[in-house]
Amino acid sequence: MTFLKTRKYLLWAAKMTYKKFTEDYLAKGLIKKQRADLKSTEKLIIRAQKDLQTAKANLTIDEGVAYTVAYLAMLRSARAFMLLKGFRPSDGYQHKTVVEFMFHFLGKEFKEIVELFDRMRRKRNIFTYEIDISISKTEADNAFDTAVKFVNLIKEIIKRENPQTEFKF
Repeated sequence: MTFLKTRKYLLWAAKMTYKKFTEDYLAKGLIKKQRADLKSTEKLIIRAQKDLQTAKANLTIDEGVAYTVAYLAMLRSARAFMLLKGFRPSDGYQHKTVVEFMFHFLGKEFKEIVELFDRMRRKRNIFTYEIDISISKTEADNAFDTAVKFVNLIKEIIKRENPQTEFKF
C-alpha cells in the first residue's frame, strides 16, 4: 500500500464509529471476536517488553534485526490491545489489520505514532522479503524509540482501563 493510499484509508477510518468499524471488519473476515483475556494480554505485553530489550541489544550488532524486533514489540502490544477489546485479526493481512484497528481505536490523538507503526510495518516487510535492502543505524534507532513509546502507551491504556487488575508489566 502506498503512503497516499494509507493516508486515504486513515482519513476514511477516522470517520467510522466503533460499531461500524467492528461490523465492517467482522463482515469482511478481517477480525474475529475473541473473549477478552487479561492473562493473555499481560503475556503479550511482557513479550513486547522482552522484544524491546532484544531490539536495544541488537542496535550495535544488526540494525535490520533491531528494527524488525522493535516492530514486533509494537505488533505484540497492539495485539494485546485488540485482545483486551475482544478481537483478534483473522485474515491473511493480519499485520495491516492490526495497524488499522489501532488507528481506529486510538484515534486522532495518537495518529502520528500509528502512522509510524504503519511505516515500520511496510519497511519491515520489504526488509524481510527483498534481497538487497538495508536498514540504517538512524532508522533502527528511530524505530526503537518509536516502539518504546508505543508499547508504553498501550501499557498505560491497558492499566487505565483495568485499574482493578495488578499487572506484572
